[in-house]
Amino acid sequence: MALKEPRTELDIRYGEPDAVATAWTRAEGLLAEAELFWLSTVRPEGRPHVTPLLAVWADGALYFCTGAAERKALNLAQNPEVVLTTGVNALHGGCDLVIEGTAVRVTDEPRLTALAALWEAKYGAEWHFDVQDGGFAGGHGVALVFEVAPRTAFGFGKAPYSQTRWRF
Repeated sequence: MALKEPRTELDIRYGEPDAVATAWTRAEGLLAEAELFWLSTVRPEGRPHVTPLLAVWADGALYFCTGAAERKALNLAQNPEVVLTTGVNALHGGCDLVIEGTAVRVTDEPRLTALAALWEAKYGAEWHFDVQDGGFAGGHGVALVFEVAPRTAFGFGKAPYSQTRWRF
């Protein structure tokens, strides 16, 4: 998927006087390197659901997987709008990222095969997946794979404090 260059905005209300906007290329690097993400979905009755998971950044989108019977997959079947977050979990230094978008299921076998290779390259042989039945086959059945292209993203810098918004 081709990602257009986002419009970058520094919100001076939430930063120090010497803060500058974080470059999208830096955010992409942080997304590619991050090992753990938090996925926020909405339950059918409207309550939020948040869970940690693994994800890979490729071709301008984040990809994650989940079992079809898991709460997050059930939520996505009714409302595909999500937020994925990652960061350093520290008060000083680093940059926390928030990605807002729509989770779209990936079923294309060549794309799934490429994504499975990215998972294993990033997380090791423990996270090897075979492609089967439109998803990732592993020790616990077939996992559904989802793509989230950013619609809006935020970067929260902490040295100095800053808030950058990217709109796609």
